[in-house]
Amino acid sequence: MTRARLTRRATCGVTLAAAVCAAALAAAQPPTSSSTTVLRAVRLFDGKSDASIADAVVVVQGSRITAVGSRLPVPAGAQVVDLGDATILPGFIDAHTHLTDESSDDWNADTVAGLRRGVPEATLRAAELARRTLLAGFTTVRDVGAGEYIDVGLRNAIASGFAVGPRMLVAVHALGARGGHCDSNGFPYQRFGTESGVAEGIASGPDQFRDAVRFQVKYGADVIKVCATGGVLSLGDDVGAAQITQAEMDAIVDEAHRLGRKTAAHAHGAEGAKVAIRAGIDSIEHGSFLDDEAVRMMKERGTYLVPTLMAGEYAGGRKATRKYPPEIAAKALAALDGRSAAFKRAVGAGVKIAFGTDSGVSPHGRNAEEFSLLVEHGLSAAAALRTSSSAAALLGVDRVTGTLDAGKEADIVAVPGDVLRTIAATEHVRFVMKGGRIVRNDTRN
Repeated sequence: MTRARLTRRATCGVTLAAAVCAAALAAAQPPTSSSTTVLRAVRLFDGKSDASIADAVVVVQGSRITAVGSRLPVPAGAQVVDLGDATILPGFIDAHTHLTDESSDDWNADTVAGLRRGVPEATLRAAELARRTLLAGFTTVRDVGAGEYIDVGLRNAIASGFAVGPRMLVAVHALGARGGHCDSNGFPYQRFGTESGVAEGIASGPDQFRDAVRFQVKYGADVIKVCATGGVLSLGDDVGAAQITQAEMDAIVDEAHRLGRKTAAHAHGAEGAKVAIRAGIDSIEHGSFLDDEAVRMMKERGTYLVPTLMAGEYAGGRKATRKYPPEIAAKALAALDGRSAAFKRAVGAGVKIAFGTDSGVSPHGRNAEEFSLLVEHGLSAAAALRTSSSAAALLGVDRVTGTLDAGKEADIVAVPGDVLRTIAATEHVRFVMKGGRIVRNDTRN
């Protein structure tokens, strides 16, 4: 989201703790270790299977799941939450979000509003977007690029109970080439101040990119995100063009992995994606123009695809209502035209698919629309739901969350009816529990 970088360059503050803490009034204390909650529903989908379990019972002790099954006994003294004719599922996971911003129907108006918005205001907005995302059932997200360290502050505030939102993994600044998708391009020289550099993720050459990785990690990055190709919502680049050399990408991935961080590559074009795949990137984001060779390479190396089908729908597809400059509108249509065939090519080859939306391009809190798009593009309902579990593995949190298993964090959602028959039920979440704490329950009388 290049417009977010324009906002970052124009704002002058670099602190945000006070603004994030304003969300504290909405946060509740975590459950005590002695509290037991039992969830019951007509059915349960555990995130691993092809079918659901009938007469479902989930036992939660404190923040963790202690038992999952059919017709399990209720421990004495437990609080029972009967969800009725619903499907219990693992908390949803979105591997590609931008919680610190959200597009409206007018790109130009968004740009102006972003330039006028200071860090405290932007942080308060981000806290609301995070809350909205959690209430939609997304208990874990990976945020792949923000400015002014708002993502770091928001992650920390949520983790410490001062703000309400999903568990967050953050990238700080996305890395990119000068003039590329992750830079401020398409505007006159120094229109937004001095040129961006390593601190903002913009570098040249392997050594500078190694330093850029270290810089992001130093200031809080859980994951390193790199713009391997041009993008849709940037003015001055070709959406499919490769932007990082092989030597640069090798350095980025090597340094990130050496420091224990996973890597993600924004890549619409096939050649830029191949550069990232050869380097050992953990995931390709978007993949709009992946060809047979790129897909084969991903399968051989175990590289995940995060398809972000929603981004295409909201930028150039059926849900596109935005007014874009002509050069952006043309790129949005080109990416939309390519993405369906590329996705089906990847699925046919057995590439691992992880759930991701690019929310921020689409409205936050509507992330679950991606499930219906995955089904529309050929996945079964169960396979579409399992992409959320795959996202847990991609993010490296699969030992903590992503499936309903004893010992894992009690990140649990419920949707009405049988989700395997009606995948759109994911868009109507009626119950959300994160880490054993109920944050939404629409079934209360």
